[in-house]
Amino acid sequence: MKPLNLIKSRNKSLRKVNNTFAAKYHLYSGEQLHWAIAAMRLEKSVVSAILPWVIFYGLYGFLISLLYSYKLPMGFIDDHSLGINVILSFNIGLTLLLVFRTNSAHQRFWEGRQLWGALVNTTRNLSRDIWIAVKEKSSEDRLEKESTIRLLVAFAVAMKLHLRSELVNDEVASLMSSDRYLHIKDTNHPSLQIAFWLGDYLQTQYERQLLPLYQLTALHKLVDELVNILGGCERILRTPIPLIYTIRLKQMVLIYCLVMPFDIVDELKWWTGLVIAFSSFILLSIEEIGSEIEEPFGKDPNDLPLDVICNTINRNLEELIKLASNVDQPRF
Repeated sequence: MKPLNLIKSRNKSLRKVNNTFAAKYHLYSGEQLHWAIAAMRLEKSVVSAILPWVIFYGLYGFLISLLYSYKLPMGFIDDHSLGINVILSFNIGLTLLLVFRTNSAHQRFWEGRQLWGALVNTTRNLSRDIWIAVKEKSSEDRLEKESTIRLLVAFAVAMKLHLRSELVNDEVASLMSSDRYLHIKDTNHPSLQIAFWLGDYLQTQYERQLLPLYQLTALHKLVDELVNILGGCERILRTPIPLIYTIRLKQMVLIYCLVMPFDIVDELKWWTGLVIAFSSFILLSIEEIGSEIEEPFGKDPNDLPLDVICNTINRNLEELIKLASNVDQPRF
């Protein structure tokens, strides 16, 4: 029983470690950082975007306090019923817009993650089926099969660069021959060209009678799935949330932060600027997070870890080639 208890204790400790913020960040980004450094990195892009507005609203609140200290009528007259009604009316609309923006952005972010997860699974299935189904008559067939499997990694990398509006680079060049790389540099859509090469390879093996017809059909469906995943990511990238929602949300945050000091200055006095700055920070940060993750394929810390996913695909397929080469003998 002692070894069993020891194993349970270790598993429990491992679960506690994996539940820490640093461990979750490592799973997400592949980097091992202290939780404070990781949190600062995630916050950096958001804070830098909204900081000028937070300072503006804080200074505005301080100005209202200053004018109020000179006995100017800066607060709502008599009771606060008018101020309360105004604030509540803006609260309802602002809350609804924030919820809509956050949910819509997270839905796009999660759909993007599902598509890239499907890409990982499809490349695994396609590489495994190619290795097993395609027969070999010579050592050149084995080399061609390995280069084709590496094209699956090149497809993922080219897709990542395409979604980031970047040109193909050495990261793609290391996964294919120099002739193919020179050709792909002149194409408008490298990922589609790689998908064409994959389909052409399968068709050629069928014509050489190295691949049965029913397996050719199944493998073509997997290549089609790669193109479908690419199209799904392009749909997310090129169809943003209607801009009118973003405009209206910014307008309501502006009005809310401009009106709120008049309701609270009578009670908070010199604390008005600080409270307005803090309130605007919360509202603007939520809006900025939604704006950042609605296009999840960039390089911001809060975007999808596409580099990590591509490295995972590369590692998985290289392990497949290595293990299969050690276990199986060439069939020629």
